[in-house]
Amino acid sequence: MPHYRQLGHVPPKRHTHHRDEAGHRYAEELMGQEGFSSSSSLLYHRNSPSALVAIEDVDTPDASATPDAPLTPRHIRTGQLSVDAASDMVSGRRPLLANEDVGVAWVVATTDSGLYRNAIGDELVFVQDGAGTLESVFGRLDVGAGDYVVVPAATTHRWTIGDGPLHALVIASRGHITPPEKYLSRYGQLLEHAPYCERDLRAPTELIDVDGGDAAVLVRNRGGWSRHIHRNHPFDVVGWDGCVYPHALNIADFEPIVGSIHQPPPVHQTFALPGAVVCSFVPRLFDFHPDAVKVPYHHANTDSDEVLFYSAGNFMSRAGTGIDVGSISYHPAGFVHGPQPGSVEASLDATATEEVAVMLDTFAPLRVTDAARDASDDGYPFTWAR
Repeated sequence: MPHYRQLGHVPPKRHTHHRDEAGHRYAEELMGQEGFSSSSSLLYHRNSPSALVAIEDVDTPDASATPDAPLTPRHIRTGQLSVDAASDMVSGRRPLLANEDVGVAWVVATTDSGLYRNAIGDELVFVQDGAGTLESVFGRLDVGAGDYVVVPAATTHRWTIGDGPLHALVIASRGHITPPEKYLSRYGQLLEHAPYCERDLRAPTELIDVDGGDAAVLVRNRGGWSRHIHRNHPFDVVGWDGCVYPHALNIADFEPIVGSIHQPPPVHQTFALPGAVVCSFVPRLFDFHPDAVKVPYHHANTDSDEVLFYSAGNFMSRAGTGIDVGSISYHPAGFVHGPQPGSVEASLDATATEEVAVMLDTFAPLRVTDAARDASDDGYPFTWAR
């Protein structure tokens, strides 16, 4: 949950009449989580956000994924995924991995998207490169390389693209994406030992005023996909306040936690979501015990599947595998993985790492799409035996 913010004009008391200078009464909308029992925001529209003039059926995109059988660790090369010449941040997604809790997709966007609302859960978008703007009922939020962007469930929004394509990893949750509970006070403030704080979070800075006619919104829910045609454009908000809104955290603002010996992945945790965690690996000093093994030890994922997206830097522990910037590794439960041959010796004189990576650990098995299989390096599972 991000902290309280206000943008635009709101009345001094919630659930009271809010009018413009001509006496027109604004329509108040509560956007609340977990019924009326958790975080919420109040938005004030010039028109009713419920006024639909049409509802259309939409074909559900093919995101089918099948069990990983036989069990196979993978190096998914995002550069080999098929990409449409004109694609956007919604329709251009290429699903790779999924289970009941989360879906992982890669997208290369070259055009602006239409209006979109995901009513299943929050989305976490990691911008690998490029720049754009998330435009929503909450306003404009400019984003760029290295940004994590949290889009709350049921937020009506669209993506506009700057110069050049925007490459991004998209993690779609069935629930809400929050800071880890261990970093929060009982009142929700990020604590002193947290690797980031409220100052690092960016929210929309400018409202969007669209005074137009019919507006089509692509809606995704558990039943499939639909298109709602609104009588008035949803971007008619004159003000909002609360603790639910899109926000961004740049991975460069994540402060690493280091120790004299190798620290386990939980110290890198950045977000929590139902059935999964997201961690950030950023440039940091290596372990400083004189006999410390500086690369990750071999480990078996007994309770989780591990997905690692390699964003920048030199991945010393993966040398010789073909892993490079833009690669995704997938190590399922039941496979023991660790440093490549020779990487321990190569690390002996190193004092720091410059790698940047995003890790997703899921606690239910992931299924694999045909697109992920087609983009996988067939020789990767055997690189530890070279």
